[in-house]
Amino acid sequence: MAQTKYIFVTGGVTSSLGKGIIAASLAKLLQSRGYKTTIQKLDPYINVDPGTLNPYEHGECYVTDDGAETDLDLGHYERFLNVRTSQANNVTTGRIYQSVIEKERRGEFLGKTVQVVPHITNEIKERVQLLGNSGDYDIVITEIGGTVGDIESLPYIEAVRQLLWELGDDNAIVIHLTLVPFLSAAGELKTKPTQHSVKTLMESGIKADILVCRTEHEISNEIKDKLALFCNVKREAVIQSIDASTIYDVPLLMQEEGLDTVTLQKLALPNTVEPDLTRWNEFLVRHKNPKNEVTIGLVGKYVELQDSYKSILEAFIHAGASNEVKVNVKSVHSEYITEDNYKNKLKGLDAILVAPGFGERGIEGKVKAVEFARVMQIPFLGICLGMQMAVIEYARNVLKLADANSTEMDENTPDPVISIMEEQKTVTDKGGTMRLGAWNCDLKDGSLVKKMYEGASQISERHRHRYEFNNAYLEQLENAGLLATGFNKETNLVEIVELKDHPWFIGVQYHPEYKSTVANPHPLFVGLVKAALDYKKAQSNATLA
Repeated sequence: MAQTKYIFVTGGVTSSLGKGIIAASLAKLLQSRGYKTTIQKLDPYINVDPGTLNPYEHGECYVTDDGAETDLDLGHYERFLNVRTSQANNVTTGRIYQSVIEKERRGEFLGKTVQVVPHITNEIKERVQLLGNSGDYDIVITEIGGTVGDIESLPYIEAVRQLLWELGDDNAIVIHLTLVPFLSAAGELKTKPTQHSVKTLMESGIKADILVCRTEHEISNEIKDKLALFCNVKREAVIQSIDASTIYDVPLLMQEEGLDTVTLQKLALPNTVEPDLTRWNEFLVRHKNPKNEVTIGLVGKYVELQDSYKSILEAFIHAGASNEVKVNVKSVHSEYITEDNYKNKLKGLDAILVAPGFGERGIEGKVKAVEFARVMQIPFLGICLGMQMAVIEYARNVLKLADANSTEMDENTPDPVISIMEEQKTVTDKGGTMRLGAWNCDLKDGSLVKKMYEGASQISERHRHRYEFNNAYLEQLENAGLLATGFNKETNLVEIVELKDHPWFIGVQYHPEYKSTVANPHPLFVGLVKAALDYKKAQSNATLA
């Protein structure tokens, strides 16, 4: 295409309406019609990135191949599109201001007074168009975080207004996502919040081209007519977004509502190719019609907030569909696992996943969960900190190094089987200073993990951590049966451990969940779900016998 087209997705009335899912669903529909599409997220908070944010504050931090710590919505983008994102796909106010201040310090503004308009808005516009100017995409969808009317969002809204004017007719549109609440006392849906939200947007100089209305109840044609009239949009551009049983239904619901059709019309793009959603529909059929079910324990310390482990939960959905198995995830708070209750807390599980995390809170509970999985021969996957806990548990209970630990938890441990990397010892800043992004890993012949990756000799996986397996204990641990089966050649760091005498026990230093998509479920999650089903069947047979 001669010129990249831009779609801006804004939100009104309230947060958490699902702008990311709507953006990803529209992108999926456009992609399935043959348009090269990507999505970016503009976040209005002043953090440079979400890397230092508590998961309770902001959900999980999603990591890209190029090592960017980003918003969890980028995970949705990748899972839907099966296209890799990068640093350019997530921009925060902190990064915008940091860049402008650095330019001012270098004297690039030639003595001008640095202001929100034009300097901050120009920086935003430049970031928005980075992906479009690359020549790789026909359409760039930009999701604006927050809610219209927020003080934090104003520079972004102004930048969008300028871009709409600069790019010209048919080259950029605005999709506004709002809430149409149902008042049970009145027994009806109310359009007034949406009208006020659109009015607030118009006060900033932006007219919504398409209105997507989140609702728990069907929106009648009469209400759609009313919204079109009072919000100044075409009738066909009022799109209902009703609650769905799964986020993966949303692209199909948006297709039924004609969101992709009206979008192409507004952008003056050909609407001649019907969306090819064959593989997507096949996934949905498998997901909704499982032949078996398993229960997998997710042992972590942020389990109260589902978004803290969003990518893991979605990876289980992909792997479950691949195996035609319904995966029931049982959240187990590691802080409350003790010597006295661990058997009761972990009973009835067909597999155990010990989740990533930082800091010492809940660590002993994770160690106990690993021990239970090892001793009881329950399928086990440890991710990042979960892998480190597996090493600590083995060192303590098999090597009898009673005080073995990670220097993250105990700087003075006599047996630091997990310790900080040399190059990390002088690092004082927390943000963006870990081992981040995609790193290669060589897999050992004959290992379980190589079998899971279908015989691949080398893989590339994403990391986010500061502490590593201490090679000083490698020989001792391997001789005792905990095998290192994946190494990074450049650093000689252990990436994967597995147990010799266990049906399915793998710990990985990286985050496999980040690369699981609808089109390509991650092989470790597929393998864990299959192992869980095998374990469940074996237990059932043993009971019958």
